[in-house]
Amino acid sequence: MEDQNLPTDSKEQTAQDNLEFNSRIPLQELQQAIEALKAQLSKVIVGQDDFVELLIVGLLSDGHVLIEGVPGIAKTLTAKLFAKTLKTEFSRIQFTPDLMPSDVLGTSVLNMKTSDFEFKQGPIFSNIVLIDEINRAPAKTQAALFEVMEERQITIDGNTYEMKPPFMVLATQNPIEQEGTYALPEAQLDRFLFKITVDYPNLDDEITILKTHHNRKAVHAISEINAVLSPEQLITYKDHIQNIIIEEKIFSYIATIVSKTRNHPHLYLGASPRASLAIMTASKAFAAIQGRDFVTPDDVKKSLFPVLRHRIILSPEREMEGMTTEQVVTMISQSVEIPR
Repeated sequence: MEDQNLPTDSKEQTAQDNLEFNSRIPLQELQQAIEALKAQLSKVIVGQDDFVELLIVGLLSDGHVLIEGVPGIAKTLTAKLFAKTLKTEFSRIQFTPDLMPSDVLGTSVLNMKTSDFEFKQGPIFSNIVLIDEINRAPAKTQAALFEVMEERQITIDGNTYEMKPPFMVLATQNPIEQEGTYALPEAQLDRFLFKITVDYPNLDDEITILKTHHNRKAVHAISEINAVLSPEQLITYKDHIQNIIIEEKIFSYIATIVSKTRNHPHLYLGASPRASLAIMTASKAFAAIQGRDFVTPDDVKKSLFPVLRHRIILSPEREMEGMTTEQVVTMISQSVEIPR
């Protein structure tokens, strides 16, 4: 009743004040850190804003990322530069047809002085691990990653070795049509939070790439990148993301979309509950980097393609017709009512 006696301009100010949003979780520092990280990468990487954002969301979501694209479009370079922005350990493993599991995980070596076997850690023992061309190695080497990607540990000779947090696998692969590739099994693909598809740059971006490379002269790209995020900061930011609020209707929205993939006529294999969890976690990270402490349907939509494109399999008939998993995901999302 008192509002009716207020002048018109006071009423408008009151309404505006009510619309102002004050985050219940301290996200300003997280936003500043993410902007600093993007600024570092923009020194070298041109026209890959979505790619970079998905890498950041994958990191904050404590997930692994699979990057697919034809050779020569800076998949590996972007992953290396991204790792350079973090004050963490980094290792790179080049997957080849003759690579063995012990080359990745490590092996027990006889110590001639003590006559005991000692475990020598492989390159997987790091914080950020770049696996280049993961589908160039045979299935037995790919399978060596199952335990470490899911449980952040390795069991060898009856001993279990824990990975130091943060632990993130960035894997690049060429399209399966490329010669000399081994398709990743579904169980392996499901362990990646995201699959990011990288395409050729447009004409303007390619011109900028040429100019940037020319102006850099003999300076290597990686030397221009500075580390801006520490492991301690990452742990704090991940804790903030865990506290992002999700309403009941958003839970239902995510679950309905994923459930529809399991009985869709165009799909041979639908998504598992792990996909629902991945969408939820990624949605919270998308909200956090926007400075919001709650998830919106738009955050969920941003997560759908990178989370689902590698977890669902088209029926043979639709695959022969040239349909893509992204088209099916779009059909499903459009058939589900957006919560208000």
